[in-house]
Amino acid sequence: METNWILNPDGSIYHLKLKPGDLAPIILSVGDPDRVQMVSKHLDHIELQVKSREFHTITGSISGKRISILSTGIGTDNIDIVMNEVDALFNIDLKTGESKEKVSKIKWIRLGTSGAIQNDIPVDSILLTDWSIGADSLSDYYQPLSNQAAHMENGIRYFVFRADPDLFLKFQDPAFGIANTFTSVGFYGPQGRSNRIRQTNLLVQLENLNLKGIGKISNLEMETSAIYCLSHLFGFQSISVNAILANRISGRFSKSPEKTIERMIEICFEKISGL
Repeated sequence: METNWILNPDGSIYHLKLKPGDLAPIILSVGDPDRVQMVSKHLDHIELQVKSREFHTITGSISGKRISILSTGIGTDNIDIVMNEVDALFNIDLKTGESKEKVSKIKWIRLGTSGAIQNDIPVDSILLTDWSIGADSLSDYYQPLSNQAAHMENGIRYFVFRADPDLFLKFQDPAFGIANTFTSVGFYGPQGRSNRIRQTNLLVQLENLNLKGIGKISNLEMETSAIYCLSHLFGFQSISVNAILANRISGRFSKSPEKTIERMIEICFEKISGL
């Protein structure tokens, strides 16, 4: 058991340095640790702050509703660490390693940033992810539990998972567009950025993909597929919301990214008040 759930000397779980009870069942996840503070200013009260590596956690409340804000760092590998340790804090007896009989239901809301890959998606828009298209390999390590086979199209191998239907309905807003989000395994080559290494025409391939039963890909980022995959397995409710700070096809970048991110956060807090 000790090598499955490594605990620190104070009894906190290894990477997050959190103990059972430190987290609220509504979790807002961001990639950037500095953004946790930006989100937490909307809370009425803060009861806990913990920093460990790139994982920064603040738990507090707004209008009497308890909420945790947690940074994951970048990439699906970090999501694997964070979501497994969060589930363990709620649903595993860390002394015995056994699953608890009663499973806690967790609502997971990702507040992210992203780049659009369709020319008609405006910079500074906000997208709500319906379908997640994951080119990362995380799902392979949870087969056959996820009961999801990999798809292949135009040489691109991917898994698909979908937002929780109840959260998806509750988070719809006139200010949000609906997205099919592609999760990459990196920021440069895996997103078609050019450097000294000659790149393929990946960006053009992704722009033109029209997936059966799903449609075209709206935007690129690095976390949503892992959040949707592990939520599917753990029984979490999850939704991903992304501020579009760039359009990769037109080459435009936001002139006021912080303003767009703040608008996304404010709308999401309005939605959370109704959960």
